[in-house]
Amino acid sequence: MLRLQSIVLAKAKHFTVPSPSSLRLVKKRMIAMDLMHHSSCFLLPTIPLQRRPSLTTAQLHLCADGGANRLYDEMPLFFPQEDASDVRRRYKPDVIKGDMDSIRREVLEFYASLGTEIVDKSHDQDTTDLHKCVTYIRDSASGLDKSNLCILVVGALGGRFDHEMGNLNVICRFSYMRIVLLSNDSLIHLLPRTYCHEIHIQTSVEGPHCGLIPIGTPSKSSTTTGLQWDLNNTAMEFGGLVSTSNIVKEEKVTVQSDCDLLWTISIKKL
Repeated sequence: MLRLQSIVLAKAKHFTVPSPSSLRLVKKRMIAMDLMHHSSCFLLPTIPLQRRPSLTTAQLHLCADGGANRLYDEMPLFFPQEDASDVRRRYKPDVIKGDMDSIRREVLEFYASLGTEIVDKSHDQDTTDLHKCVTYIRDSASGLDKSNLCILVVGALGGRFDHEMGNLNVICRFSYMRIVLLSNDSLIHLLPRTYCHEIHIQTSVEGPHCGLIPIGTPSKSSTTTGLQWDLNNTAMEFGGLVSTSNIVKEEKVTVQSDCDLLWTISIKKL
C-alpha cells in the first residue's frame, strides 16, 4: 500500500493461529479496554442516498487547495447528459482551504462567486493542506464529541509518495478523530492503541486483501482474529515483520496492539 515492498514485504505466512487460550485473553483485554467499532458502510451502493455520507449528505464539504480543480473538472463527467456548469453549481464545496499554490484562478473565482468560503493559509508552510482542512473541521465542531465525527478524504492516496506520507502523518497527528483516506483501490485509517477494535467487513465492496502496519513506534505485541494469517502477540516493526498482503476471512476482524496501527483494505471494482 505504501510502496515499501523492498523494505518490508512480508505476507506473514509464518504467523501462528491463535490458540483458544489466547483468544480468551483477547476477549478479556477487550472487556478491560474501550471498544471502537469500524465499518465501511459508506461504500455500500445499496444504502439509500439519504442515509449515505456522500457529497450531498455530509455536513461539511471542503477542498484542500488543488482538490477544487479535480472537483471542478471531474464532477461533470458523472453527469454527461447535464450542463457542466449546472453540475458544478450543485456540487460546490463549502470551504476551500490551503496555501493556494495549486488551485487554478478560474476555479477559485467560480466557487468564490457561489459563496464558497476561501481560507488562504499561504503564510503557513509547516503544515499540509489536508492538515489545514482537518483543523478547520476540528475548530468548526468545537462543541461536538470528536469521536462521533468521521472525515472521508477522497484522493488522499496515489500520486506523489511524499504527499501520501504527509496524509498518513495527518491521521496520526489527529488520532482522536476518525479520518479515512480513500483511493480507487483501497482505504486506510488509524487504529489507536488506546482501544480494542472491531472492524465490520463489508464483503460486497471491500477486501479480501488487507494489512496492519505499525506507525510511529514498533509494536511489541499485536493480536488479531478474523484474518487468514492472524497475529498472536506478534511483534512488528519497519525493518522487521509487517503484516501486508493478509487476507480477511471473517465478517468481523478484531485487533489489539500496544502501538498505533494503520489498517488498510482493498476496495473492489463495482
